[in-house]
Amino acid sequence: MRPRESAGASASSAAGSTPQPMRALSSAAAVRTATGRVRDPRLDFFRGVGMLIILTAHIPYDGWALWIPARFGFSDATEMFVFQSGMASSIAFGSTFDRAGMLAFVARVAQRIWQIFWAHIAVFVVLVAIMAAAGTRPDGVSYLESLNLLPFIRDPGSLMGSLLTLRYVPNYFDILPMYIVVLALMPVMVLAERCHRGLPFLLMAGLWLAEQFGFTGFSAEPWSERTWFFGPLGWQLLFFTGFFLMRGSLPHPGFDRRLMLLAIAFVFLSVPFAWVRFFEMHPFFKTAAQEIAFLTDKSHFGALRFVHFLALCYIAVHVVGEKGSRLRGPAVRVLTVVGQQSLAVFITGMVVAQIIGIALDHVGRNPLAEAVANLAGFAILVATAYFVRWFKSSPWKV
Repeated sequence: MRPRESAGASASSAAGSTPQPMRALSSAAAVRTATGRVRDPRLDFFRGVGMLIILTAHIPYDGWALWIPARFGFSDATEMFVFQSGMASSIAFGSTFDRAGMLAFVARVAQRIWQIFWAHIAVFVVLVAIMAAAGTRPDGVSYLESLNLLPFIRDPGSLMGSLLTLRYVPNYFDILPMYIVVLALMPVMVLAERCHRGLPFLLMAGLWLAEQFGFTGFSAEPWSERTWFFGPLGWQLLFFTGFFLMRGSLPHPGFDRRLMLLAIAFVFLSVPFAWVRFFEMHPFFKTAAQEIAFLTDKSHFGALRFVHFLALCYIAVHVVGEKGSRLRGPAVRVLTVVGQQSLAVFITGMVVAQIIGIALDHVGRNPLAEAVANLAGFAILVATAYFVRWFKSSPWKV
C-alpha cells in the first residue's frame, strides 16, 4: 500500500449518504474524540503501519527494506500516505467547508500548507547539517553527495531562493512538496463538487492524464530539466479518491466474494512482475516488467499502481472487520497513536533514517545490527508520537 501526513480529523457531513453495504473505506462513525471529531480507527492504524514501513524504506541499504510490501507489488507506502492523507483531509477540512464556507476552508488549508512548508524546510536544514557533520562514508562517498546536497553546499546563496520557492527539491525531500501542491488543489476540487457532483472527477482524470503524457512538471533544480520525482498532478488522483470516498461522493463497494477473489488474484499475479527474485528466475518476468513500466511508474503514478493499491485496500479493509472490529490489543493502540501524529512522526523518521544509515555504515550491516537499528527507529517514532500527543494536550493548562 512511502510516508503519512497527518491532516487531523473531523466528521464528513456526507457520511450519512454512504451506502449501507460498506462503510468500509470511509466510515466516519467509528470513534469520537474529546474534541467532538469522529475518527475511524482503521485510518489511524494503517497510517501508523505506513510510518514504520516508510522508516525502513528510507534507511540506506537496509536489509529489512527487502521485505516491505513495495518489493512484492506495484504500490507501496507512498500510496498509503497519499490515500490516507486524502481521507484525513476530508475529515479535517471538508467539514470546515460544509460548516463555515469557502473562506474558512481556504484559510484552514492555507494554514496547513504553511505548516508543511516549514516542516519541509526544517527537515532539509537539519539533514544538511547532519550529512555535513557525518563527513564521508566508508566507501569514500560523502554523505552530502549521497543525498545530492553538494550543489547547495557549494552555492547556498543562489539556491536558497530556489529552496524556498520549491524549485530546488532533491529526491529525498520530494514527498512534502508534492503534498503541498495537492493540498492547494483542495479548494478547487471542493468548489467543483459544489458546482456539479461529477466535475471534480473529470478534473482529477484530466490532471492525471496530463501527467501521464508529460504535459506537466515542476522544476527540481535550476541547472537542469529534472522535475520533481513525485508528479503532484498524477498523485492527486489517489489523494482525491480518498478525499471523496470519505466525503461520501464516491460509491463504496460492499463486500462481494467475487470482487474479493478478483482483488486477491490481482495482488498475487502482480508479484512476479515486481519481485526481483522472479526477475532472476527467468528473463520473461524482467522483460514484461519493463514493458509495463509506464503503467507502474512511480513518478507519474501509473495506472497499475492505482489498481494495485485499491485491491490491497479492499482486502485490508475487510480483513480488519467492519469499522475495524478486529483491530484490538496493545500493538494496535500504539500504532493508532503513531498514525494520529503522522506529520511529526514522518519528519522525525526522515531524519532518524539517515542517522541510522550513518550508524550502520560504521558498525557494519549484519542481521543483528540491522534488527537493532530498525527496532530502535520504531521505538523513536513511537516515542515521538506519544510526546507530540502529550504536548498537544496542553499539559501546562492543567
